[in-house]
Amino acid sequence: MKIHPEARKHGIADADIEHTIAHAMWLEYQDDGRLLYLGPSRGGATLEVVKVVGPELVIHAMKATRDHERLLPGYRALR
Repeated sequence: MKIHPEARKHGIADADIEHTIAHAMWLEYQDDGRLLYLGPSRGGATLEVVKVVGPELVIHAMKATRDHERLLPGYRALR
């Protein structure tokens, strides 16, 4: 699997990207041939990672937004 330089713009380490994919708690196929992974970094922060299917290229990685965290099993909003 390759990681596009643009996927690193939010400062997520390659090892954390790989960890999120390997330990994803949510996987969503998107209509445009991409996969969205939600899962933990090595330190436990929830990340969102987007990978193109086929060439196995990660194109996006960042700390998960609240909208994406709501997809996780057992999610409860803290308010």
